[in-house]
Amino acid sequence: MTASSHVVGVIPARWASTRLPGKSLVEIAGKPLILHVLDRVRQARRLNAVIVATDDDRIRRVVEEAGGIVVMTREDHPSGTDRVAEAVAAYPADIVINIQGDEPLVDPSLIDRLAGVMIDHPQWDMGTAAAPILERDDLHAPSVVKVVTGEAGQALYFSRAPIPYARDGFPLNPSAIYRRHIGIYAYRRPFLELIVATPPTQLEEIEKLEQLRALAIGARMVVIETNDIGIGVDTPADVATVERLLAGGAGGGED
Repeated sequence: MTASSHVVGVIPARWASTRLPGKSLVEIAGKPLILHVLDRVRQARRLNAVIVATDDDRIRRVVEEAGGIVVMTREDHPSGTDRVAEAVAAYPADIVINIQGDEPLVDPSLIDRLAGVMIDHPQWDMGTAAAPILERDDLHAPSVVKVVTGEAGQALYFSRAPIPYARDGFPLNPSAIYRRHIGIYAYRRPFLELIVATPPTQLEEIEKLEQLRALAIGARMVVIETNDIGIGVDTPADVATVERLLAGGAGGGED
């Protein structure tokens, strides 16, 4: 793979949400959530195109009025990965980056770093990111997904449980060992197509983590390090948190 690789960023934005229906259009500091995400992703310099993949005409109108590109997708996709795969079907993408549609402070430099790793290192089928776990409560929280990597930075396993398990007691400083998964993915196009053509696997269904399907079918997945954990918007309280961060000039950049 060369520097001429065509890299497309896709932001899945479905209407349905268990905790905050229609959250893509929830206003944050006077602007819909999806437009905050779109503005951040547009700052990435290594994307040849940015697409919003949605199943709702209301989201489509808002994005198009802001000058964004929208691809309408089916309502019944089981995961964001499936929605992303449908969205890029007609695009000449060599590398596809799946960017969460509910993270208004997503770091553009993280997108660029992930794109760069995939462009420069053709041995990887996929890429994602992880940050140090700083709090012991996060280490044991099922909502914080943990990842273990090999010596070359390849993902070995993801779990909602604290992995690796510390038989002799967990350290007071978990950041020395434990990493939390950050939900951004880069796929080489053929592997993305393979993932969505593969039925859910047993480990995926047990942990409710779709990235385990990729590992189960042999993905060589690189995990890059970041200090930016982002913030997802799932509740009205999250909206207030993001507004405070924006008012304080939060930039979401790398340390």
